[in-house]
Amino acid sequence: MTFADLALILFNGMAWAAATFLVAAGLTLIFGILHILNFAHGGFFMIGAYIAFTLLQLAGGGGVPLWLYLVVALASGMAVAVLGVLADLAIFRRLRGVEDAYVLIATYALLLVCDGAVKLIWGLNFMSVPTPDELGGAVFLGDAIMPEFALFVVACGLLAFIGLDLLMERTTFGKLIWAVAMDSWMAKLLGIRVGRVLMMTVVIAFGLAGLAGGLLAANQSLSPSLAGVFLLQAFGVIIVGGMGSIRGAAIAAVMLGLIESFGTVFLPDYPGILFFVALAAVLLIRPQGLMGRAQVA
Repeated sequence: MTFADLALILFNGMAWAAATFLVAAGLTLIFGILHILNFAHGGFFMIGAYIAFTLLQLAGGGGVPLWLYLVVALASGMAVAVLGVLADLAIFRRLRGVEDAYVLIATYALLLVCDGAVKLIWGLNFMSVPTPDELGGAVFLGDAIMPEFALFVVACGLLAFIGLDLLMERTTFGKLIWAVAMDSWMAKLLGIRVGRVLMMTVVIAFGLAGLAGGLLAANQSLSPSLAGVFLLQAFGVIIVGGMGSIRGAAIAAVMLGLIESFGTVFLPDYPGILFFVALAAVLLIRPQGLMGRAQVA
């Protein structure tokens, strides 16, 4: 294996990790902290991508500057965050404290609603979003070719991790989220407005899903099947990293991304097999995840 081959494998693994972490970031808040298994997360990621497509079509539909692409991605995140308010009022606040089976049924039904809404509004045809003008080329590292848009995704994933880590570990709101997640009854006795904290957590999670959809829209074809493209990998990242751990999710994304990249090269006839092997191995050795806390009876 040459240096160029190794560099390309590592780069592809980091690009996979960054894209998956962008999707998993919002899911970590709901699944890891509020303990709601939100199958509809992929649906709102898909809606964010379609909203970005629509806004870019309104802006001209051709090549767009990078600043406009970023503005559209932020607008997609804000639009999906508004949907998060409606979803929390109608569904998520009713799921707090109920059995897991009801949560699975409700969020899967919400995913079907997202799928039907996308088909009704945008149809069944495949659509594409143009790559920003400044990111249409590639960077050469020796003989290794690294697309500029993939480098952009890696940078976005790194910024998302830094922002979420600062939010959860360095801000008052992050400490409120942890307090509510650990003991909502005691948090309420201490005067914390638990309902508002939970709603804001859901809104942030949905906003992150929409933002990820907007940022990654140019990285794939848009179709009603887009909801499931990253969802399985995102759940794997959260499980391996540890429930509710932003840092664990980031480490797991890098680890699984590199494993997936090496698997693609050395086991091309068995796509994804090393991802599932690594997921099973971590669960057998450390069921609480890399940075999760073991349950204490």
